[in-house]
Amino acid sequence: MWFTETFVQTGRVPLLCFFGGMVAAFGFIRLSVRLIRAQVRWWPGNITPGGLHIHHVVFGVVFMMMGGVAGLSTPDGETTWRSVAAGLFGIGSALVLDEFSLILHLKDVYWSEKGRLSVDAVFVAIALTAMLLLGFRPSLVDDIVAPGPSTGGPYVPLVFTADLALAVVTLLKGKIWTGLIGVFLPVLLILGAVRLARPQSPWSRWRYLESSRKLAKARWRERRLRVPIIRGKIWLQELIAGRHERARD
Repeated sequence: MWFTETFVQTGRVPLLCFFGGMVAAFGFIRLSVRLIRAQVRWWPGNITPGGLHIHHVVFGVVFMMMGGVAGLSTPDGETTWRSVAAGLFGIGSALVLDEFSLILHLKDVYWSEKGRLSVDAVFVAIALTAMLLLGFRPSLVDDIVAPGPSTGGPYVPLVFTADLALAVVTLLKGKIWTGLIGVFLPVLLILGAVRLARPQSPWSRWRYLESSRKLAKARWRERRLRVPIIRGKIWLQELIAGRHERARD
């Protein structure tokens, strides 16, 4: 049976429950906040006892504590209870990540332009968890956990260092998705590290002169290639998570 072979025999049932809990909680909380924002009368509003607005990140922390402690205290053989704990942890993770921008800026920027960062964080978490479910393993983990001398020997530290360096360079060049997905597919790290940096990235500020051809080409690529992709990503995010306020010049 497909489910048994894919998840039960590989021990991924708890991870599947974590993934399901995270996706379901994100979908529910975004539906909730959009209904609250639209001032739908039949939907419960914000929780404000005594005038204090309790954000859903608070409930997320509680769910993460419950799921984390339960998961750590449950024996390895108790797959059912470990799966329940993982589901609780996934629910909490979604609630926390959905207000990641609030935690980062220490103020309520949920529906502002800065609030998009929360949606990005949830999308990244869902994408990386999905890759783990599909059987992908981070290459850096494989570099460290070598079964024996015959599988790598003295070359393992060199490979790990090379992969880590490529990941750092890729991220410094402003290619966040390439760097994160490249942890599972190392060929993306090579492409990300050797190609031009994004013009607003730390790498560009440190290494590209204002009058250089590299910076001019990077800006051209950003304008002609990346901007349409970013617009498409924003359209998809707002379709799922609601429209954020545009930043004013």
